[in-house]
Amino acid sequence: MTKRQSVIVAAALLLAIVTACKTNQTSSSSTANGNSSSAQSTPDHFAAVRSTWEKECKSCHGTKGEGGPVKLEDGTKLKVPNLQDERARRHPDSDYLKQITKGGDGMPAFEKKLTPEQMNDLIRFIREVFQPGAVPAK
Repeated sequence: MTKRQSVIVAAALLLAIVTACKTNQTSSSSTANGNSSSAQSTPDHFAAVRSTWEKECKSCHGTKGEGGPVKLEDGTKLKVPNLQDERARRHPDSDYLKQITKGGDGMPAFEKKLTPEQMNDLIRFIREVFQPGAVPAK
């Protein structure tokens, strides 16, 4: 075998090894990706608080926190603030906590109905879902 033929054979062997390694990596990656597709689906960190929102808040504040005019069961009419607007975004979390806890302006107090953790979860939910990117006042 000539030197040139040896180089060609060595190159072909090297190419075969590299191709085999890449094929193995690709199949490993696709297997890993296939198995992790369910792991890639993001869990809903707000699942519990969404239930609280649906039960306690949605009827007045709306599905998307849009607020607006609301007529209560007793006939009282309220203008519920939009939690998405700029004014609502500027309120510090402490204002939200006070409003949820004590109520006022037509909103009932939830201090005996929700735990402090549930209230804080609601505030985080409002901030992340209805006010993404907002920088509230301190």
